Amino acid sequence: MNSFIDKIFSIQSPEQFNALALEAYEFQRENCPVYREYLNLIEKGEFHPKSVEQIPFLPIRFFKSRDVLTGPAAESGVVFTSSATTGMVPSHHIVKDISVYERSFREGFRNFYGESESYNLLALLPSYLEREGSSLVYMAEKLIAETKANGAEGGFFLYDHLNLLDNLKKLKGRKTILLGVSFALLDFAKYAKGQIPDPQERKSIFSDVIIMETGGMKGRGEELSRKELHSRLSDAFISSPIHSEYGMCELLSQAYSFDEEGVFFTPPWMRALARDIQDPFRILSREPYALGGLNIIDLANINSCCFIETEDSGKVFSTGTDEAKRSVHPPFTVDGRIKNSERRGCNMLVE
Repeated sequence: MNSFIDKIFSIQSPEQFNALALEAYEFQRENCPVYREYLNLIEKGEFHPKSVEQIPFLPIRFFKSRDVLTGPAAESGVVFTSSATTGMVPSHHIVKDISVYERSFREGFRNFYGESESYNLLALLPSYLEREGSSLVYMAEKLIAETKANGAEGGFFLYDHLNLLDNLKKLKGRKTILLGVSFALLDFAKYAKGQIPDPQERKSIFSDVIIMETGGMKGRGEELSRKELHSRLSDAFISSPIHSEYGMCELLSQAYSFDEEGVFFTPPWMRALARDIQDPFRILSREPYALGGLNIIDLANINSCCFIETEDSGKVFSTGTDEAKRSVHPPFTVDGRIKNSERRGCNMLVE
């Protein structure tokens, strides 16, 4: 298994990805009881796909009611849970080997941004810090520890906007990432405009700051499109473009967007596909893009299930790989939630 994990984090081409995805499918078909049961239910128990487009994807709702694990039950490990809204059952993801998650988010961050210690990293994640089991908080804690160990600044802020603003005023000499849940960033944006009404002064303070939103209005006020959210944040922070992170507790990898259009790029071991919403077993072609439900292949999920049928809708483009971002797969957008699916606390931006 360690050799497979080394291989996935060494992927450099779609061909390498496809071969390892098919290998992961065969392994999980035999060794993940929940996935095998699902394959049997859809009469695919003995199916051997020839391409990743033929692989059946496990509906994400299984993470609400079942322990999705490859191999024997875990005697130890970390359990990540989703930020379900009131009355909804949260998902849970048992991570048998936390080192795989740590390697995934570190190498994924490095893939797009370089070494984490070259940044100051401030996190504005109040709703996530106030509950147990957030994979986002776990990631932020580890990255912040790395930045601080290498002489940069880092830390969490709940609702202390005054302290956060004072810190940002003092941070010079290197880029700063402000990672935040959407509603908290909007609250801080309103505060910053009130405290510093002069746009030029705000521009000076935020000139070296990358604002990175993670989604998450979570029923807190007006729901906004990503473009409107980014517009309001850019107006307050005089910071353009606004970046985004796409992740969830059921996935051990993250995709990143670098503009208000919300076009997400994946690390080489992660890929998005679009499925027909009326026929979830049919993967759509892309001319120039496919619009449908989002399926995600995350090879870092080798100890649970790599093939996740999400309840998000979006577009997957036929072209648009970016060598500068070291992306080997076409990008995708997240346009909202599929009708009649539960709204996720971590992704409630809708078009």
